[in-house]
Amino acid sequence: MTTISSTAGTGDAPVKAKQSLATRVAARTGGGALRVFLVLAALFWLMPTIGLLLSSLRSPGDIAASGWWEVLTAPAQLTTENYADLLKNEAITDSLVSTVLITVPATVLVVVIGALAGYAFAWMEFPGRDWWFMVVVGLLVVPVQVALVPVSELFGVIGIFETTIGVILFHVAFGLPFAIFLLRNFFAEIPRELLEAARLDGAGEIRLFTRVVMPLGGPAIASLGIFQFLWVWNDMLVALIFADSESAPITVALQRQVRQFGNNIDVLAPGAFVSMIIPLIVFFAFQRQFVSGVMAGAVK
Repeated sequence: MTTISSTAGTGDAPVKAKQSLATRVAARTGGGALRVFLVLAALFWLMPTIGLLLSSLRSPGDIAASGWWEVLTAPAQLTTENYADLLKNEAITDSLVSTVLITVPATVLVVVIGALAGYAFAWMEFPGRDWWFMVVVGLLVVPVQVALVPVSELFGVIGIFETTIGVILFHVAFGLPFAIFLLRNFFAEIPRELLEAARLDGAGEIRLFTRVVMPLGGPAIASLGIFQFLWVWNDMLVALIFADSESAPITVALQRQVRQFGNNIDVLAPGAFVSMIIPLIVFFAFQRQFVSGVMAGAVK
């Protein structure tokens, strides 16, 4: 008895279904055309940064005479005199030091306290735990502007208004709700069996937190640190109110340069570029951990 094949057509090749127009367009743009588009989009996004860099490398006369794109045809205009003058400007150099003294403690305190509180909310039992966590979540929607006046009065009473400590405490207070919320949700996804096995081996809460939870939460902690660092470094509103002239960060110092000297672009351009390049260096230095934390949070 002869068996008849049910495959339509001649030969062994299967019949391909007709692809839709959207599928064909997506397949064709998935190669070189899409890469070219992404490169052009990245260059367009970086154009203000490139323009600021080139402006910071031009003399005040060249800046007043033409736009920064003239450097592309006249590279002889490039000079480092603006940066040399910037280093001699005590207001800018002191503000950079103040920015570091504000940003680093505010970031470290938020990460440490947020990690401890996140672990407590995720794995420790205490009365009213869920209600306290709801309070933390509710604090996420409180805008910074609401607290400026009452916190200013409080800092004035205790004597830390217009000080570096006051600026740090304000950033820590408003950074903790997001830190606790983020790390608590990340720590809660750690397998319970892993923590119970560590407890059976004699690990206490401190050792469990430092040896098990912290290494597993490294990507989320790195992401939180980057977010907090960028927010504090680029802040001007809080520093403008709570910092004095001696503890003002770079954002406030640049704003005061505009108010005092007008269009002194030879100082503002290199100062703004230095203020911008440091957060970019930090971001790219921890880019791997940042992506890992974002992807882990997306999967969970």
